[in-house]
Amino acid sequence: MTARRLGRKLYKPFLWGTGATAVGSGILYFSYRPRDIPGSEDAAVAPPTYGEGGVFHPPHFPRVKDREKQLAQLRRSGGVIAEAVTDKVKGGLRALVGSSGEGDKEEKTAEEEPYDLLVIGGGATGAGIALDAATRGLKVACVERDDFSSGTSSKSTKLVHGGVRYLEKAVWELDYNQYKLVKEALRERRYFLDTAPHLSMWLPIMIPLDSWWKAPYFWAGTKAYDFLAGSENIESSYFLTRSKALDAFPMLRKEGLKGALVYYDGAHNDSRMNVSIAMTAALFGATIVNHVEVTSLTKDANGKLNGATVKDCVAEKNGKKTKEFTIRAKGIINATGPFTDSIRKMDEPTVQEIVAPSSGVHVILPGYFSPSNMGLIDPSTSDGRVIFFLPWQGNTIAGTTDAPTDVKQNPIAGEEEINWILSEIKAYLQPNINVRRGDVLAAWSGIRPLVRDPNAKKTEGLVRNHLITTSDSGLMTCAGGKWTTYREMAEQTVDEAIKTFGLTTSSILDPPRVSGTEITDDKALYNGSCQTHRVRLIGAHGFSKTLFINLIQHYGIETEVAKYLTTAYGDRAWTVAALCSPTESRFPIRGKRISELYPFVDGEVRYAVRHEYAETAVDVLARRTRLAFLNAQAALEALPKVIDLMGEELGWDSKRKDREWTDSVSFLASMGLPKGKLRLTRKDVESGKIGKYEDEEYHLYARHDKPDETLESDSHLEGIKNPVMNKDAEANK
Repeated sequence: MTARRLGRKLYKPFLWGTGATAVGSGILYFSYRPRDIPGSEDAAVAPPTYGEGGVFHPPHFPRVKDREKQLAQLRRSGGVIAEAVTDKVKGGLRALVGSSGEGDKEEKTAEEEPYDLLVIGGGATGAGIALDAATRGLKVACVERDDFSSGTSSKSTKLVHGGVRYLEKAVWELDYNQYKLVKEALRERRYFLDTAPHLSMWLPIMIPLDSWWKAPYFWAGTKAYDFLAGSENIESSYFLTRSKALDAFPMLRKEGLKGALVYYDGAHNDSRMNVSIAMTAALFGATIVNHVEVTSLTKDANGKLNGATVKDCVAEKNGKKTKEFTIRAKGIINATGPFTDSIRKMDEPTVQEIVAPSSGVHVILPGYFSPSNMGLIDPSTSDGRVIFFLPWQGNTIAGTTDAPTDVKQNPIAGEEEINWILSEIKAYLQPNINVRRGDVLAAWSGIRPLVRDPNAKKTEGLVRNHLITTSDSGLMTCAGGKWTTYREMAEQTVDEAIKTFGLTTSSILDPPRVSGTEITDDKALYNGSCQTHRVRLIGAHGFSKTLFINLIQHYGIETEVAKYLTTAYGDRAWTVAALCSPTESRFPIRGKRISELYPFVDGEVRYAVRHEYAETAVDVLARRTRLAFLNAQAALEALPKVIDLMGEELGWDSKRKDREWTDSVSFLASMGLPKGKLRLTRKDVESGKIGKYEDEEYHLYARHDKPDETLESDSHLEGIKNPVMNKDAEANK
């Protein structure tokens, strides 16, 4: 009897203990289980090697059609044939099919058919729609007034994220739309890392805790974030004690710090991602052209849209008269971001606006303000907004603001917004770290095309959900959304377009060999359904985290440059390296930097022109490389080299070069270039005047103290000379 009672007493604790052990073991396994981290696996395509006889076999990648051929295709759809280009195309066809002329007839018929879809806008959404449609076997054209990613898509916070703050709102406000947005974004975050591992990566982000009660609150929030990601999640969030938090982020203010939560999100190189999407679409047959402006929309006798009238802006830059021409298409899609309503008003002048533009200002600071592998988020700033503080491309990006604004092509970040960001930064950095206005290397304002909510009084209440609408005349508009969900936005838009315009998809029997080999490793079916969650972008197939070593060993490129090239171009870094000029030095053998401060090299300029449709110096400085976003003054210093290199490639005359100088300096004003530098001529820059400040500008823009501000102990010692001072200076007398 006693034994039975004793057994009963021990039975329940045993069950509870066993259950707790099982649950604890499950949590531990889930947290520390082996992960398949995108980008860490071996490349699908091995790097090139030396073959028999010691012969090196470089990779051979497929090339996109050049811009002139793409323009010719656009003209053909409207019945206008560019004869010079057409003759070249026909000549090539005759060589392939013989002299019977049958091939010419088939080519002409196919080319003169209207497009299934014409996409207006070459940002993330527009390029994504073009890629989705092309991989479903549709005939698609995409035109962009400026350059791919010239607007909002290049001015993001560089995060690929579900949005921790949206999840918080979803819970406290019981907002299903917010929850749905987070869930979708977390899934799309994984697709980013899978399809472009060279351009995107995981980034740990710290949430500092100044009160103990916040620890369980944020712990629960970050764990819920992990849970929502499900199988798409990779790294789990974790808690850091005060000492560990300071070890990971030494710049953090110590006073009041109790600890920190760290969660993981994605980060990427936004404009290079955009360009890669566009070029991949071009490889799949899309006619995709930048610097082509839509001037009007055309309609048939029934009032239904059947095309658009456009003009080539590059011809105008070269001083040539350009005739407008018409592109015919069965369906028109408006994907112009902040300019959505201007295209909608081309269709119907009295239409109600649906976009509420919001200004997001970011500043770039030197890299020493943050660890190279840890970001920080302040979820509750002085006015309730959220601010990020993240490492990016060797520097530190801080932002963003969120305020109503007017739509402009190149908005300028206001001093009030810049100073607000700097003030917030100072609040969580150590007091002895002085964040000065002069430490700002670049500052820009991006316009978020938020979908208008009639019930929201502030922009904080506007959700980044996207909206797909179709007008009575057939203009389909995809507005709102955010970078992370660009692929899903494109998928839903193409799905809707197929239904609305009665389009028929088809299988792609011979897809392009994007990798340059028979190996694809995409697992894409190309059966007419959406496959963009599987289609790997240009550069992804041959990328690995050790690819830079092969590049160094073959081309003799600097380590810093090689690492950068592989993360910006993936396996196309082989082509970029081959286009670099010899240095005539022992080492590096190739790769002349266009800026001494950053790893951007001359081969990138040539590659951008030949393979990525770069047509202006700003295209290269801002979006093919990221120099203008990282350091506005360094971009101005590099401008003469970039103009000369592009001039060689594109045959620019002196007038075009002068125009490029003027246009580029004007653009750099929107990147935070000091006003005093806007007056500098090319000769001034080449002679080194860019590094000198007028007295009234020194306290604002100088990166350092004046040279004559020496230590007091040095200024009174006889016989001691200050090496940075002129010998006749007062301090050296």
